Amino acid sequence: MTDITPTKTHRDENFPVASLMIAPRHRATILAFYRFVRAADDVADSAVLSATEKVARLDRLEAGLLGQEDAGPEASTLRNALAARNLSPRHAQDLLTAFRTDATKLRYRDWNDLIGYCTYSAMPVGRFVLDVHGEDRRTWPASDALCAALQIINHLQDCGKDYRSLDRVYIPLDAMERHGVKLEDLGAERASPTLTNCIRDLARRTRDLLHDAAPFSMSIDDLRLALEVAVIHKLAVSLVGRLMRRDPLRERVHHNGAEVAGLAAAAVVAALPRRAARRPAGAERKVQDV
Repeated sequence: MTDITPTKTHRDENFPVASLMIAPRHRATILAFYRFVRAADDVADSAVLSATEKVARLDRLEAGLLGQEDAGPEASTLRNALAARNLSPRHAQDLLTAFRTDATKLRYRDWNDLIGYCTYSAMPVGRFVLDVHGEDRRTWPASDALCAALQIINHLQDCGKDYRSLDRVYIPLDAMERHGVKLEDLGAERASPTLTNCIRDLARRTRDLLHDAAPFSMSIDDLRLALEVAVIHKLAVSLVGRLMRRDPLRERVHHNGAEVAGLAAAAVVAALPRRAARRPAGAERKVQDV
């Protein structure tokens, strides 16, 4: 069986994963989830496995998650972590659905098709973290908008690499046609004017998702999670701005460490006064029940 070399750790992602802002009692569970998802993502993104081999390995990971066979430490560790917290494997299974899609689907018809993919590839991540924290599921719509935006930001900044290494194109075909973009434009050293306009158009649509997600951090009861979400939202807004100005085929879009630290500090400073005046969602529900 071909070995798959891990490509990242949680410290290498564009957005914080179980950062020190998260309460210690939750971090191990979130990291177990991340490592399982990263193992599955590495399978889906392998350049040496066939689509059939990828799906078979993803099926085996799911069987391991459900305790049906031994599929390695990532599956067993997450299974045990979920059992200890009485959490469902549903969110992890939804992500496996997305990775199976990655193994077999290389193009997306339109924006709705892409958002449909994000329903499985991104939204379950936010929902899982909220469930770990015991947050109200009324937070899910804003979480879904933020997670979809993060996913599309990654797609846009990696559009050249995804095309060259995997022949995978997340930019919707109708958007490419509307702007006159050819597939081979994604393999060039720099973005053509038509591709630039297409990316900016999609960045604007992503900015709309971030607008929908703006109330998310204030709707979260757990202060530490709320601050992490505020930081992630701030980073995402900044990246969308960069995608409006930079060429992802030849320029760095993602933040370096110093930029992340500066944006994170600004987000926390802005969020704390608003949090001080916030009434907890649980208290609001109790008032409504009286």
